[in-house]
Amino acid sequence: MDSSILLVALFSCYTGFVSKNVTIRISDEAALWARRQAADRNTSVSRLVGEMLERQMRLTDEYWRAFERWKSNRPLAPIGAAKRLSREEVHERR
Repeated sequence: MDSSILLVALFSCYTGFVSKNVTIRISDEAALWARRQAADRNTSVSRLVGEMLERQMRLTDEYWRAFERWKSNRPLAPIGAAKRLSREEVHERR
């Protein structure tokens, strides 16, 4: 049998953040786990699940931002062998 939990999520709009109610369906076992976790943290199941979703959202967004930065770090234009420094020039002491 499934349990339903009502969560409050924040959605951005032009005037700021607005709370939205969202209903999710989870197993009885997951609901019991969530209640225990919420009790251990002295918070509600709704807030616990909301924080978990926001943390996952930030981690996912951070990953994709890092991936985009990595993709944009293109190596310098390829240099032909004739234009490269020789071994002696690279190791020359100044």
